[in-house]
Amino acid sequence: MGSLKNILLVTFDQWRGDSLSAAGHPLLKTPHVDALAADGVYFKQHYTVTAPCGPSRASLLTGTYQHNHRSIRNGTPLDARFTNVALEMRKLGYDPALFGYTDISPDPRGMNTRDPVFNTYEGVLPGMSLVCRLDEDMGFWFADLKRKGYTLPERPFDIFLPVKNYPGAEDKGYSYSPPVFTSEDSNAAFLSDSAITYIDAQRGRPWFAHLSYISPHPPFIAPEPYNKRYDAKHVPPAKRAASANEEVSIHPYMQHQLEAMGLGTEEAIACYEGQKIACQDLTGKELDQIRATYYGMINQVEDSFQRVLEHLKEIGAYDDTLIVLTSDHGEMLGDHWMLGKSGFYDQAVHIPLIIRDPRPQADASRGRVVDAFTESVDVMPTILDLFGAAIPRQCDGAPLTAWLEGRTPGGWRQEVHHEYDFRDNVVRKAEGRLNLRSDECALSAIRDDKFKYVHFAALPPLLYDLAKDPDQLTNVAQDPAYAYVVAEYAQKMLSWRMMNDERVLTYAHIHEGLYEQPDDRHDHL
Repeated sequence: MGSLKNILLVTFDQWRGDSLSAAGHPLLKTPHVDALAADGVYFKQHYTVTAPCGPSRASLLTGTYQHNHRSIRNGTPLDARFTNVALEMRKLGYDPALFGYTDISPDPRGMNTRDPVFNTYEGVLPGMSLVCRLDEDMGFWFADLKRKGYTLPERPFDIFLPVKNYPGAEDKGYSYSPPVFTSEDSNAAFLSDSAITYIDAQRGRPWFAHLSYISPHPPFIAPEPYNKRYDAKHVPPAKRAASANEEVSIHPYMQHQLEAMGLGTEEAIACYEGQKIACQDLTGKELDQIRATYYGMINQVEDSFQRVLEHLKEIGAYDDTLIVLTSDHGEMLGDHWMLGKSGFYDQAVHIPLIIRDPRPQADASRGRVVDAFTESVDVMPTILDLFGAAIPRQCDGAPLTAWLEGRTPGGWRQEVHHEYDFRDNVVRKAEGRLNLRSDECALSAIRDDKFKYVHFAALPPLLYDLAKDPDQLTNVAQDPAYAYVVAEYAQKMLSWRMMNDERVLTYAHIHEGLYEQPDDRHDHL
């Protein structure tokens, strides 16, 4: 009989929501992830509420929307007044351990600017104890590789360069060849080994581990045999307009975004996370190989994570551990002529979420697939609720407990919202290209089963009729026949913002003493 004793919060970085076989992918097979879903609950319509890495993790770990926490870009500090899942679990006696990274930039107020924490945006979430660091520095992993006899490159990201003269690579795309390191020596394997050692070191004491894998984040390169797991000839085609020029004509933002990726220039996209990918090659074998390699990367990190799950079972801890498996954001993977996680399309924000609740109350829901809309801000409230902790008023999400227990909560959300701030505080590219002030470089999207509406602070809106256009290729916002839809969804978005403004002191009242109204937001769940 299971119990709630330990917590394993796992993220695969840049993992698209459609890229697992449980989601019905036509090529990719993810047997270990599928098995976890069959033993837990798979939330099929799960979305991050923002991107890229830093903002998305800020929302995931604080349970707050971007317009409240305002950590809007990688490197934007997270206000120290916000609590988070690690700090709240410390109140229950846990010492949350971090394996990897959280990309949380610290609040600089009251700190010396020469403090080494300001050397990188890849800061550690307050409340997390850093057990094994793995970020762009690669230091801990590189030390392990050096002990194993590897020759380390001067530039850390060069460790991902493909080996030269790899057999069979002649007719393949650039990302077909593997790196110099083996799968057993990969950063994913390194993190899994560290987590297993940590779990054993607890000797039965309750623990909280946040295991943050970097794969399948680019560079798009996979060690053997994963580099050739999928044939590029069989990958599903990218969903995009007939040409890049047609894609940019949709909206000024798309013109800016694709220009930033090299459209209209003769030079390659500036070394996409270590790989030179020319924009014109995205129509041919390079893009197909990137997609095939991406799938292999998912299998590689999946297999590595499976060793952690098997170890939990071997030591008798599996049925005492809450397991949450998700991502920070998705990957465009050539759809809409884009790579990365910028913008408003589903591929950048639709992500997997699988939760394995070991309690007997969850037995009836094992293998359940939830089609309701869920958001990344729901993860922190879920963990706290399951462990009997109070959910802070700052949290914009709601606990998923009812879904885990086989119930269907009343009054659940009928849509998802996600935001993206595309200002550039350093170079100001977006501001210059679009002739906008920094505060005007923002968008907010609302999506349900019928429509997706994208509101820009100072640019025209977008509207997609999902029943007729599921791939979101035709903007109908200016079509008079859809004027009522634009108005309706703009009003929905305004109401959502009004109901989800910052509320920490809103429920307090001072008059002959302090009165705080009980939080009733989740009573119906």
